[in-house]
Amino acid sequence: MAKKKVEKPKGKFTRRQLSQWQRQKRRQRIILSIGISVIAVVVGLVTAGIYYGWYLAEYKPLKQTVIEVNDTKFNMDYFIQALKFQAGGQPGQYMLFLIDSVVEKIQQRELIRQGALELGITISDKEVNDELKNHDLPHNQAVSDIVRVELLLDKLREEYFEPQVPLSTEQRHIMAMFLESEAQVAEAKDRLEAGEEFSEIAGELSLDSLTKENNGDLGWRPQGVLGKLLVTSLLDDYAFSSEVGVISQPLYDEEKAKSLGYWLIRVLERKEGSDEAHVQAMLLASEEEAQSIKARLDDGEDFDQLASSHSQLPGSSEDKGDLGWLTPGSMSQAVSDFVFASETELNMVSGIISDEEATTTGGYWLFEVLGSDTRELADEDRNSLVDQARDDWLASLMDDPENKVISYLDDEMRAFAVSKAQAG
Repeated sequence: MAKKKVEKPKGKFTRRQLSQWQRQKRRQRIILSIGISVIAVVVGLVTAGIYYGWYLAEYKPLKQTVIEVNDTKFNMDYFIQALKFQAGGQPGQYMLFLIDSVVEKIQQRELIRQGALELGITISDKEVNDELKNHDLPHNQAVSDIVRVELLLDKLREEYFEPQVPLSTEQRHIMAMFLESEAQVAEAKDRLEAGEEFSEIAGELSLDSLTKENNGDLGWRPQGVLGKLLVTSLLDDYAFSSEVGVISQPLYDEEKAKSLGYWLIRVLERKEGSDEAHVQAMLLASEEEAQSIKARLDDGEDFDQLASSHSQLPGSSEDKGDLGWLTPGSMSQAVSDFVFASETELNMVSGIISDEEATTTGGYWLFEVLGSDTRELADEDRNSLVDQARDDWLASLMDDPENKVISYLDDEMRAFAVSKAQAG
């Protein structure tokens, strides 16, 4: 009789099968563990790379020092805050033009803060925060520093500069007029000697607006005020060293601007069928000078050379007075009247053309001191002297060679700052 085959119960494993199965499971776990580890490393490397790229491209530049003022350092983030605030929402192209100004103002403000600290004058954080809140200004370090220095300047004025200016001081009663040439000075002197009043002549001839409007009478003034009143540094010292009651010698002032000039013009070409004209010109400071130059041209001297050496038009030394192609209304009325007149011929040099729309520099002061006395300062003059004391102090800070003032901004950093300021 055949032997029956005994079947193994279903769902059960032999020891050998179980051992193989357990070894296989262990291998799968190891492989899975290694895979997870590899993925984790890869993900970590990618994440680290992204972070490191962000750190290099975004975070690190913001912390880079771009300006130093003695021991104080300002980073890129601070500079962007200042640039954005000063730009006031203007586009990036405008910001590029502002950068040098922003750098200078950061440097100035820090020098003021340090200088005020040496004088024992400070502003508290509470005062700054109150001002920011009252004017609804951004609460960042750059704007806070702007506000702090404005408050410092007010406090410096009240506590430090005002006490330096006395309530009374020596003053002089001064008459003055500004004339265009020695010939005009001689004319004015002849009229004075003939008995005409200084005030009458100054009201008629002076080319300085203040002395013309006031008929030459500048009133009683302390030393140090005339420079701001007349926009010239020349007259003050002379007036306070002159004798009372004596008409001064003419005092030449090469930097004083006036609304008067004299043209010599020639038209080089015209475009057919249009009102365009190619023009060359020179602008001269006085009628006397214009007469001299016109005589030299009439004697055959070269227009180009005379324009290069004598004209007050910007760039004349390089372009020889070439104004390019003009149309009616593109220059003053006096110029247009000659250039576009039907009788004006090509290459014909104009007569002397007087033009009150033109601005030239140079002229002669004539003045007289009517009196000298110690008097109480008018508020206007005392404020001017206080302002001058402050301005002198500020200039001394900027000019002090002991101050270490450095900007590290290059073109790449400037572009980065503008892009960040635009992005907000």
